[in-house]
Amino acid sequence: MSRCAEAAAVAATVPGSGVGEAGLRPSMVPRQASFFPPPVPNPFVQHTQIGAARRVQIFLLGIILLPIRALLVGLIILLAWPFAAISTVCCPEKLTHPVTGWRRKITQTALKFLGHAMFFSMGFIVAVKGKIASALEAPVFVVAPHSTFFDGIACVVAGLPSMVSRSENAQVPLIGRLLRAVQPVLVSRVDPDSRKNTINEIIKRATSEGKWPQILVFPEGTCTNRSCLITFKPGAFIPGVPVQPVLLRYPNKLDTVTWTWQGYTFIQLCVLTFCQPFTKVEVEFMPVQVPSDEEKNDPVLFANRVRNLMAEALGIPVTDHTYEDCRLMISAGQLTLPMEAGLVEFTKISRKLKLDWDGVRKHLDEYASIASSSKGGRIGIEEFAEYLKLPVSDVLRQLFALFDRNHDGSIDFREYVIGLAVLCNPANTEEIIQVAFKLFDVDEDGYITEEEFSTILQASLGVPDLDVSGLFKEIAQGDSISYEEFQRFALKHPEYAKIFTTYLDLQTCHVFSLPTEVQTTPSIASNKVSPEKHEESTSAKKDD
Repeated sequence: MSRCAEAAAVAATVPGSGVGEAGLRPSMVPRQASFFPPPVPNPFVQHTQIGAARRVQIFLLGIILLPIRALLVGLIILLAWPFAAISTVCCPEKLTHPVTGWRRKITQTALKFLGHAMFFSMGFIVAVKGKIASALEAPVFVVAPHSTFFDGIACVVAGLPSMVSRSENAQVPLIGRLLRAVQPVLVSRVDPDSRKNTINEIIKRATSEGKWPQILVFPEGTCTNRSCLITFKPGAFIPGVPVQPVLLRYPNKLDTVTWTWQGYTFIQLCVLTFCQPFTKVEVEFMPVQVPSDEEKNDPVLFANRVRNLMAEALGIPVTDHTYEDCRLMISAGQLTLPMEAGLVEFTKISRKLKLDWDGVRKHLDEYASIASSSKGGRIGIEEFAEYLKLPVSDVLRQLFALFDRNHDGSIDFREYVIGLAVLCNPANTEEIIQVAFKLFDVDEDGYITEEEFSTILQASLGVPDLDVSGLFKEIAQGDSISYEEFQRFALKHPEYAKIFTTYLDLQTCHVFSLPTEVQTTPSIASNKVSPEKHEESTSAKKDD
């Protein structure tokens, strides 16, 4: 919609405008399908309901099964440790060459057997579907959905390929030695070059033509509730080699394995799982996916195609959530908002709106200052008006409607971020800020007085008795507003952009509706409070 048509739509809501019916609420920008809410609002939460009968069953079975299974798991780990020690003796923590020869054959066979025994002792019944590809056929396994620490069973079934893991995990007693035995790709959180080094290591191993073990990657990068597949990180797809997708399913009546950001803890899940008679898990190896030439040059394209194939096989949707959404959830909780308020589908928002995590996190602070007093962490028209220090008017409702993308009468954080980026930030260019300042500076003396500020906002919002003293004092350092103060406020509070320029849009629409010869009259460029006074010159007004 053009700026003139947009201004006409706003004018239709201003009392006395004479255009259309009061209360008209057109959509001023198209609501792109790409910005529709995701099919799964929150894939990082799991609420497992356990009935009274089930609780009794868990308690009775737990008396017997829990100590037996815990003892067996501990025993198997102790038995596996010597083999892991043999495999890693005299080897650096970060390997530069693969472990080969008798050490690899003996230890891999023993550890694979003990791995199966450990999961069996936990009560897992594993069903394997499909054919496991060789290292030459597919150097990389991509496993999804990733929903629990029990997903390590895929590593055992696949023959103990290398895994990508934090370097801190290699320092854990007993477990660290077992991890090092599978020749992992270790990631350091303190090394600024860790990401680049990790990708280079994956590329080196994936293109070694079978010299290194296959690599198993959970491309989602964090645990979900298996209701969808979130964004696949491109690391496993950057080498441009064939990959084998691996699907994980847990077809149990009672879910005791899902480990999400909101739900049962590690210890609780272990206890619940150990107290079950058995836990079913299906591991399906899909056909190997070979990248096209285009996908070799664009790993994100390759990752998306593989993700779509896996989602179709699982019968679940895909969303653009990622690990950064989890970080925003934690930040929202720290700001006393519901944790799910921080979910924005970060991958889509950052790509389409050119926002980084720090920028979105800054918006979350602003959002929390508005929504902290509201129920459910959402912003209604009253909180919106209070934050802007303006009364509820037709124009403010129009602005609110632009943020409220699903027309439910409230704004969530995702809508707030999209609204600021799509509707406000483009209007806050240097040129627009200068034009808006000149609009308010009626007498063109380089300063905006409270009277000038009030006059324009009253006309813009259609509220004759509007009190703007609070907003004026927030912008001005003294009795008037300089351009530097106006610019600083406009850049810091982009949500005011539409309000500051609404009257300018109305003037522009009025000018375009005039005959051509009138439009070219020099007086049009003069700074007027009302478009009806365009015949006065600036000098004549000053003389008055």
